[in-house]
Amino acid sequence: MPTIAIISSSVRTGRASHRVALYLQKRIEERQLATAEILDLKEYQFPVFEERLRLQPEPSEKLLDFAARIKAADGVIIVTPEYNGGYPASLKNVVDVLYDEWRRKPLAISTVSDGIFGGTQVITSLTFSLWKIRAWVVPAMFPNPKVKEAYDEQGNPADKAGVDKRADGFLDELMWCMEAATRMK
Repeated sequence: MPTIAIISSSVRTGRASHRVALYLQKRIEERQLATAEILDLKEYQFPVFEERLRLQPEPSEKLLDFAARIKAADGVIIVTPEYNGGYPASLKNVVDVLYDEWRRKPLAISTVSDGIFGGTQVITSLTFSLWKIRAWVVPAMFPNPKVKEAYDEQGNPADKAGVDKRADGFLDELMWCMEAATRMK
């Protein structure tokens, strides 16, 4: 069975985007699409990196673990809130510390906000950074507006049927790209 790493990128107190990461993990498992694992940047508590992993003389065990999980995953979902039109520094930090691990990795983006646009303003800047490191950004996204109303703290959506329908199209596109990447190896 394929594996998907879900990066929960917010490290803020009271973060709401983690609800979407929990939901996506549950939905992937409900549909038996893959084994899904959440890589929670709040739990990792990485320092600001001074250098890429491959150039660090003594990388931490936590960083090596994170890099190995990204490398081993068949696909990655990034769940990111939108902070003032951009994505969190915690996410930029882990995007930039890795390089080879991202190359040709099918990667899907789920955006989150408390507002009505669902974090869609962050997609351009994040996609550009991911293109620069040669990740394969899946041509589908999963925006989540008014996240505190849309999901409870355990990741259960208020409108399960509606959210499932939107998520399924997003997840199907990621699965297609993961299959294509496997065939191209």
